[in-house]
Amino acid sequence: MTFDKEKILEYCNRISKNTLMETLNIEYIDAGEGFLVAKMPVNSSVHQPMGLLHGGATVALAESVGSAASFIFINPEVSEVRGIEISANHLKSKREGVVTATAKIIHQGASIHLWEIRIVDERDNLISLCKLTNMVLPKRKKTH
Repeated sequence: MTFDKEKILEYCNRISKNTLMETLNIEYIDAGEGFLVAKMPVNSSVHQPMGLLHGGATVALAESVGSAASFIFINPEVSEVRGIEISANHLKSKREGVVTATAKIIHQGASIHLWEIRIVDERDNLISLCKLTNMVLPKRKKTH
């Protein structure tokens, strides 16, 4: 299978419609072998009461890009991805602008994917450093 960056970005942005990713205005902007990048605007819609980027919004960005990155590696006809653990160290505050999250694969096993997600500002200052563990499971049949 050849890596098709434009197809991956289109797919990630398309499946984000009517989800938390759309609510947070997360946009997938770059992809490559072993990484995926997304950006999110920082404004009052993602602030905590003191006017700073909310750590929960930051973690939602990290989990979104890391989970989507795992999806690139699986066959969605037979497998699905579930985030099972995430940790975040918030190192710098942010009031406005844009943050960019880059998920890089640390371990790609048959059933576990481990990602490092670096979230930076426009000047490449490290805002948060996250680690996400995803489990790859057999696809379940939908029961509705």
